[in-house]
Order: sequence, then C-alpha cells, then structure tokens
Amino acid sequence: KLGSTKAKRTSFNDDEYRHAVEIAVRHIERRDNVSLDDILLCPEIASEFDAICCDISPGFSSLRYRWAALRLRKSRNLQPEILGHVVPTEVILIPVTNIALEEIPKAPGIYCFSSLKATLYVDEASCLRTRIKKHVVHSDNKYLARWIWEQGVEELTLELHVLKSSVATKVRKAMETELIRSRKPEFNVLGKLK
Repeated sequence: KLGSTKAKRTSFNDDEYRHAVEIAVRHIERRDNVSLDDILLCPEIASEFDAICCDISPGFSSLRYRWAALRLRKSRNLQPEILGHVVPTEVILIPVTNIALEEIPKAPGIYCFSSLKATLYVDEASCLRTRIKKHVVHSDNKYLARWIWEQGVEELTLELHVLKSSVATKVRKAMETELIRSRKPEFNVLGKLK
C-alpha cells in the first residue's frame, strides 16, 4: 500500500560520549547564559558545542552529540543547576595532561574531574590553584587517587568554574552540592546517595 510505511525510530547508544555532551552543554550555558535550544539552533554555537564534545570524546558525529543532548534533557538530566544563578567569571576546560599550575587562577571556585565516560569528582575551593596542586601532587580523595594511579591522566578533563572572591563559602558549598546531585560523580560521598 502507498503511504503505509512506518517511520523508523532513531536511537543511539550514547554511553561513550554522553558525559562529553553534558560538559559541553553546561559550559556553553553558563558562559553565554543560553539554553540548550539556543545552543542547537545557532549554527556558530552548535559548531562550538560539537567541537567541545569532540575534544572530550572524539569519533562521533554532530548528530550523535546533539541527539544525546536532547535525550539528556528529555530524561531530566539537564535540569537547571544552582550554578547557573551565580555566574562564574570564567569556565575553563583543561585536559589534565596539559595542566600548567601557574595558569590556574588563584580564585575561589568549583572544579570537576571527568573521564571520557563520567564525572569522577566535584569539589569547591577557596583557591583553585592551591587545591588543584594538591590533586596533582597526590589527590586526597583516595578513590580519585587510585583511579589516576590505575588509569593515568590521559582520559581526564578538569573543569574549573572560577568565581568572584565575593562569593560566600556557603554559596560555593551549595553549588558543589548541586553539581554532585546533578552529575552524580563516582567518587563523592553525596554522589553515592540516591
């Protein structure tokens, strides 16, 4: 019969790059104060989104990255974070293999260590440089330290949310808690609670 063909459902297994998609969306949302729709509908921003995803988890098409972003939103895993209410002065993504401690700001902020597949650890600091230096020398989070010892740093990305010095400690702690709730890092105690 004519006109009786069914549309095929499109689906991808996005386990390998879903985390890269979330990092890219959150990074652009905060930096530019835009929504996921703005990111996907503006060709320039969408291209940047694709490039960030590809840097973190290479080898997949723009369609797959964008589809994963829409799936994250549909499953309510891209709900607004408290972090969006306090605008960082800067959001920095650094492959851990390229960390230059002297370039990390001596400012308060939130930081996230992520592998290619998941967020590993989230914390806040009154001085990002001092705190990251402790992780580089030997992380005081035993699970993260063991992961780095076993896996190496080639797959690790550091995400820094640099804040103004006027942001109160309790606000940083609230932001940290919100990131733990939304990203479910493997090595945070709060991340283990459901």
